[in-house]
Amino acid sequence: MAISQGKSTRSPSGARNKANRGKRKSQLGREPAETRLDEKRLRKIRTRGGNEKLRLATTNKINVTNPEDNKTQVLDIIGVIENTANPNYVRRNIITKGAIVETSEGNAKVTSRPGQDGVVNGVLIKE
Repeated sequence: MAISQGKSTRSPSGARNKANRGKRKSQLGREPAETRLDEKRLRKIRTRGGNEKLRLATTNKINVTNPEDNKTQVLDIIGVIENTANPNYVRRNIITKGAIVETSEGNAKVTSRPGQDGVVNGVLIKE
């Protein structure tokens, strides 16, 4: 079955909504990118209007900004420590926005969307 980003069949109260039309091609979604920890690999996706979007399939680098002195440096990712999107993502080393990754300088929170932007940016967090 296709992944749809159309209107929900349920209202906020939980009642079932009656659909006034079927699904449209413009409402199709895609499977999540699930960026893993490995050598950098990009996937090109054709989007609406013939444009291209870069999906980050795998990566092992992160652009980390230190909020104290506003300096940014490229660091190696050692592992994923926490991921609020899905607890299984920690075991599988999957990087999404909001994930906390371990680097040589300390832990960093991912602020970019690797599946949409094709790059991993983060902010150093205090422990």
